[in-house]
Amino acid sequence: MRDHKFQRISCPHCGHHVDVELDTTAGDQDYYEDCAACCNPIHLNMHIDRVYNKVELNVDSDNEQVF
Repeated sequence: MRDHKFQRISCPHCGHHVDVELDTTAGDQDYYEDCAACCNPIHLNMHIDRVYNKVELNVDSDNEQVF
């Protein structure tokens, strides 16, 4: 698995396409990046599945709540 991957996502607020760089060397991550178009925070949750050698990325807005 490469250490850095680039992924194009859509902002959950405005739909603008944003390119994010995923650093897989640090393991699972949960962080925020601001949208370049609307400046709202985008919540990114990355899980590295070493068994199947893939990266799972969940994208949602900052104000969504999980119960």
